[in-house]
Amino acid sequence: MIIKKVKAKKIRNSRGEETIKIQVKSDKGKGEASAPSGASKGKYEAKDYVLKIDECIKFINDCKELEGLEINNFDDLKKIESIVNKTNLGANPTIALEYAVLKCLGSVWKTIDKDTRQISKPLGNVIGGGKHIKNENHCEFQEFLLLPFNSKNFSEAMNANKLAHELVKKKLKKMKLKVEMTDEGAWAPNLKIEEILDLLKEVVSEVQDETKIELKIGIDVAANSFFDGKNYIYRDKKLNPEKQVEYISELIEKYKLHYIEDPLMEEDFKGFAKLNNKFGTKCMITGDDLTVTNMERLKLALKNKSINSMIIKPNQNGSLISTKEVIEEANKNKLYLIISHRSGETNDATISHLAIGFKIPIIKCGIFGEEREVKLKEIIKIENQIKYNN
Repeated sequence: MIIKKVKAKKIRNSRGEETIKIQVKSDKGKGEASAPSGASKGKYEAKDYVLKIDECIKFINDCKELEGLEINNFDDLKKIESIVNKTNLGANPTIALEYAVLKCLGSVWKTIDKDTRQISKPLGNVIGGGKHIKNENHCEFQEFLLLPFNSKNFSEAMNANKLAHELVKKKLKKMKLKVEMTDEGAWAPNLKIEEILDLLKEVVSEVQDETKIELKIGIDVAANSFFDGKNYIYRDKKLNPEKQVEYISELIEKYKLHYIEDPLMEEDFKGFAKLNNKFGTKCMITGDDLTVTNMERLKLALKNKSINSMIIKPNQNGSLISTKEVIEEANKNKLYLIISHRSGETNDATISHLAIGFKIPIIKCGIFGEEREVKLKEIIKIENQIKYNN
């Protein structure tokens, strides 16, 4: 495939922030892609934009080195990176450009692995707080999540999460609570952590009775967002790192949590290791801000035995080639992987293709909202293609 023309422009993401959209024309076809941005970011993740967004757009639109470039497979993206890294545009322009180029080659998942048959499970954000909502009367934890098991297909799992989302709304209205939403389309009630988990237990039970699909509860604590440098500051308590480990342990045990993400701040590899040592066989102790899809951070986590699972976000890394290397290293060390959206999303569904192509077991992309649902529907489309080809 030969790149003929590249054009970049500004669009708005789901939070109304400026981001970049890139269109690529080639002799094989066209590709169009955009990049998201996170609200809760780890200190070590790549910057969305190193240059100003207008400067990035100008560079891409004026870049003659991209025209005439031959790209025939995933690894050929190194050619793209050798050009854009000269200016170091930032993670979002690079990722959007690579996504668009891959789309010119056809179905992205087939370009990565045309023989894959693994379909990811949807990890859905049903209740939230933290940095995903501006209202001060919110829960400290960022996301309360549901993971369906024993579904026959992705559509069935997705619908179980959707039913849970609807039931939460009904119960909040019955409780006469103000019904607000986070950036990711999750409900944001003014309830304490334990009250939310009690509510979710009820909802899970009702969904299971109706659908026969087992739902597991998880939490993205996003502990960085309420750590003041010494303590974790809650509305009703202040916990030092040791007490935070104890508190998270209590929640895992009491509510039989299947998934816990960033339960401690991003430097506390030892604290993560305590939780992993105690609960690693029955709960996914997951790094996000801790590992930021970064090889050096991943190796530190492995050295300290801090995690048994890890979030993958391509624009945390800023390079699809490097993201692939991180995935391979994590797989080599038998970590469970989750590919994730960002809170400021677009209608681009490339991560759905990456989930299938790289055989990532879980895709975390919300439950409700246009930018979330487009990714879920893309998984269903791919699943049907795989079945048809069989």
